[in-house]
Amino acid sequence: MALTFDGSNNTITGLQINSANIVDGSIVNSDVNASAAIASTKLSGITSGITMADQWRVTADFTPSQASTITSNWERNDNYFDFSLGSGMSESSGQFTFPQTGIYKVTVFYGGYKSSGSSSYSGVQLRVSSDSGSSYTNIAASYQSIIAGPTNPHFSGVTDALIDVTNASTFRVKLLIDRNSETVFFGSSTGNYTGVTFIRLGDT
Repeated sequence: MALTFDGSNNTITGLQINSANIVDGSIVNSDVNASAAIASTKLSGITSGITMADQWRVTADFTPSQASTITSNWERNDNYFDFSLGSGMSESSGQFTFPQTGIYKVTVFYGGYKSSGSSSYSGVQLRVSSDSGSSYTNIAASYQSIIAGPTNPHFSGVTDALIDVTNASTFRVKLLIDRNSETVFFGSSTGNYTGVTFIRLGDT
């Protein structure tokens, strides 16, 4: 078989592929397009990756009492992420419920300042319940020492935990303030100063 190359349009003529099972014209574009989708029945051991991400924050400064849950002024982040990936979390009086079972990474962030008084500490605990909020357990915490002297000394912190949510109907999380002197925690409706991020990493 003689092959001819046409340099004007970069084509090769005279090339033919023969097969006992394939004849000329038997494969057309519609056949290729129709087979482009990969059926899930043909795959195994492949996960879909992150299917849920959500972020909530407190919208205004607040002065919490000791051992108090952050119960008000919660909103979903609506700056540059004005949605939740997937179904997202639900919030009621500071208690967050999960949209489905799975392994979740929960990250707490906070900041504030000491308005008066001597040296102290201030922090946030991440608490989880598996019995619809009847009882909570502290699973992560972050504390900052606040030294007296400077005017309104500031503090900030981050903590996180992995939670295996085995029952979306009964699992809850909330944020609890732990401090030994009066402090003001930051909040904002345009920035993330105190809040929590949820990312579902995979199936339980």
